[in-house]
Amino acid sequence: MRRRINVSDFNLATTLDCGQAFRWKLEHDGWFLGVLGKSAVRTRQVDNVLEWEAQPAADEALIRYYLALDVSLRDITATFPADDAPLRDAVRQHWGLRVARQEPWECLASFIASSTKRIVQIRQIVELLARRFGEPITNTDGRARWPQRAEDPRLGEAIEPYHSFPTVDVIAHASHQQLLDCKLGFRAKYLLTTARMIDSGVVDLDALRSMEYERALEELVRLPGVGAKIGNCVLLFSCGFDQAFPIDVWIERALRRLYFPRKHNVTRRQLREFARSHFGPYAGWAQQYLFFSERTRNKNMRKS
Repeated sequence: MRRRINVSDFNLATTLDCGQAFRWKLEHDGWFLGVLGKSAVRTRQVDNVLEWEAQPAADEALIRYYLALDVSLRDITATFPADDAPLRDAVRQHWGLRVARQEPWECLASFIASSTKRIVQIRQIVELLARRFGEPITNTDGRARWPQRAEDPRLGEAIEPYHSFPTVDVIAHASHQQLLDCKLGFRAKYLLTTARMIDSGVVDLDALRSMEYERALEELVRLPGVGAKIGNCVLLFSCGFDQAFPIDVWIERALRRLYFPRKHNVTRRQLREFARSHFGPYAGWAQQYLFFSERTRNKNMRKS
């Protein structure tokens, strides 16, 4: 059954396509297909109305929470530096982008898979992990979810039905070769060891939310393949640390171009310190606007 949510200051396409989550695919007429937990979700935005349906049925609260519809975007952006013209311009261009709230393990695994990969490749890897290790998503009558997904030649076979993301214990008991078969490459050993550390209780993802930011980041970077960038991604996108500011090649490029155009010897550590002091308590949200703006700028330059 199709349901509707009235929304304001929200842009679904920008939020789902800005590189923070990898289970969403734009189909047609503005519809996005994706997976939340154990439900397949189909959603699109028409003006100030969000249309959605899920199979099996999902609570509206889950959709609202995931898309951060319960917070005021105007209040958040009001905390950004008033005299920061580049950031204000990025906010104007991409107004409505929100930081989604993902499940920690899926978020962590996805970003471990993301190292040195383009977004389209990350989506393929995550899809392969789900299809080979996750559970098929069915309707309440046991049939495969709708709509039937077409064959994806990049994956080599049909990919219906959708699958939930595999749990940490399933990945922990996988073999290294099985993960290599999901196109993870050198990341396979990182994901496998990380899963085993979490499954054995060496690292407790559920405890991160109750920690101070620095302590939570220290805990995450204990995991193989997890540095400051991936750690901050997980804290921002799944653990509620709005101040976390991931710095990847796109953000580093944007920071140097926009804020340090005449200083060529600024270190990444100095960039991190600048970001934390300059952008305020919602630095992570500022990061997403700058990140998406930099990627959009690059695409436009390549087209021109």
